[in-house]
Amino acid sequence: MPRYLDIENWKRRDQFNFFNAYDNPFFGLCADVDITVLRRQVKEQRLSFFFATLFLSLKAAHVVEEFRYRLEGERVVIHDRMMAGSTVLNADDTFSFCYFDFFPRFRDFQENASEVLRQHARDDHPWEDRDQRSDMIHYSVIPWIQFTSLSHARKFKTGDSIPKIVMGKYYSKADTIQMPLSLEVHHALMDGFHLGRYFGKFQEYLHHADEILA
Repeated sequence: MPRYLDIENWKRRDQFNFFNAYDNPFFGLCADVDITVLRRQVKEQRLSFFFATLFLSLKAAHVVEEFRYRLEGERVVIHDRMMAGSTVLNADDTFSFCYFDFFPRFRDFQENASEVLRQHARDDHPWEDRDQRSDMIHYSVIPWIQFTSLSHARKFKTGDSIPKIVMGKYYSKADTIQMPLSLEVHHALMDGFHLGRYFGKFQEYLHHADEILA
């Protein structure tokens, strides 16, 4: 059974009603995250950097409850588990969408994600979107650009409220490796405080990638 937020008794009720009336209720920011430990771990263990980063990001998003809130008409549904819907580059330089279920253990997540990509390749990268589902985070990867800002195409009339996370080109800075991360969310469902919690949790997982991915 779906679980719904009690909006009338929600401490953010006023903020929810205020921003939910906006024509464009989304806001976002870009910031760097330190991936030094993660890069070392994926090299030593010969892991997929894409899968490892996606897993840690999705794991962090599950911890911050507001990232699991979605608009459903006049209500807010709370998802217990979310998948990652990510763009994947095709051999002909177009892109498709792939969908990766979340598993608490990285080994299980990577096995499933690897099979998703194998199936995607066998099916000649069919175009599939799952606009009817909201139990996910939308991801994109732009590994060619060390961006400092980013904006998204949006369907404002559909009631879309899914967070969008984009990872950019990582680079060396002093003795660290940094990666730009863009995050865009629906302001009726969360504020800058919650983005701060997500960035903090994601960074914590990146710093402890050797333990979490083992």
